[in-house]
Amino acid sequence: MTVISIQSQVAYGHVGHSAAVFPMQMHGIDVIAVPTTLLSNRPGYPTIRGRVLDAQVVADLLLGVEERGALATCRMILSGYLGSPEIAAVVADFVERAKARHPALLYCCDPVLGDRDRGMFVQADIPPLVRDRLCPLADIITPNHFEFEWLCGAKATTTDQAIAQAQALLARGPSTIVVTSAELADLPDGQIETLAVERSQAWRVRTPKLPISPSGTGDLFAALFVAARLQEKRTPEALGHAASAIFAVLERTAISGTEEMCIVESAELLAHPKRRFDAIAVRS
Repeated sequence: MTVISIQSQVAYGHVGHSAAVFPMQMHGIDVIAVPTTLLSNRPGYPTIRGRVLDAQVVADLLLGVEERGALATCRMILSGYLGSPEIAAVVADFVERAKARHPALLYCCDPVLGDRDRGMFVQADIPPLVRDRLCPLADIITPNHFEFEWLCGAKATTTDQAIAQAQALLARGPSTIVVTSAELADLPDGQIETLAVERSQAWRVRTPKLPISPSGTGDLFAALFVAARLQEKRTPEALGHAASAIFAVLERTAISGTEEMCIVESAELLAHPKRRFDAIAVRS
């Protein structure tokens, strides 16, 4: 199984490819990692070195991947942080071309746009491209709650609202929407929820909310969900697996007290988390 992953690359820490590649490899997936940035570290540290790559460099890397015949064996394309609107357009062109040649190829778009704490943290021209070009091409999208509301153009404060808005978003192209870090009115204190919605069904999984909020959790979740789907797990099983594995990583991170996620230290738990959280159907 091969995944072409297109997202940021940092030398230090665990975001983008540094959060996604190893977990997918631990599931037996061969990852072709195409960077959109080359940075020393994520934002949030006193300094940051490196830069967003030129869109033509990303286009050349993707063309080179095509020339090696990678699309013939690829099962999924995964995109994350894009860095510039020009790169967003390059990725959209690549996905369109790849899916036209290989109709069975799946595309998971993790629409990395912002979060509740920081609001939008990407260039202003990127979100419309993600909404209008990438999401309609996607089979799966994995926004956090903030990104989901932006994509829908409306607030979602209850489960019913979230499902209804996801159903409207599904009509634009995707077949599965997974909303991470969902903050809904019926969520018990001390819990965090992830909601998956398809055209006729929806599921949710709840895990304890830990007292940390490291960067890269969305990148890690998307990778774990993709890995589970490629192992032929249906959406509720994939949802439960991804939530269980990411909880294991975050629990170890909380114990260690580190700023960056303890992904490598949690290697054995990525594919086989000890504590399981099952997805529950909320509409069928």
